[in-house]
Amino acid sequence: MTKKPSSMGRQKIQIAKIEVKNHLQVTFSKRCSSLFKIAIELCTLCGVEIAILVFSPARKFFSLGHPNVESLIDRFILRNNTNNNPIANNSLQLVEAHRNANVCGLNFQITQILGEVEIEKKRGEPLDQMRKLVRANVGVKLP
Repeated sequence: MTKKPSSMGRQKIQIAKIEVKNHLQVTFSKRCSSLFKIAIELCTLCGVEIAILVFSPARKFFSLGHPNVESLIDRFILRNNTNNNPIANNSLQLVEAHRNANVCGLNFQITQILGEVEIEKKRGEPLDQMRKLVRANVGVKLP
């Protein structure tokens, strides 16, 4: 006499758009991480170069690239870029404009942070002077 399994086991799911937002996000998260894992394994085992770009249902951007996404996209665009292909030319210009915008934004952030560092250094100068005076007068080492 054979026993029936206590569970139904792994079932096939119907491939259709998931309508419930919570279920959609959970499924996306699990499958996206699986996709990236398989891509990394493919790179490791076969020595391929790969780029994956994904936008989540919440409109967040995820990317994976080996060796990196930007170099592979540049190579793809340049390979498909001919003088007779205005779409490829525009794509290359958009990628370059996006990079320049990112660089400008990062430069602005660095400038702000360096300004804040200078302000904090100036705030600390009177404390350093007081510490030197106390050391000279008392002879005790302070931190």
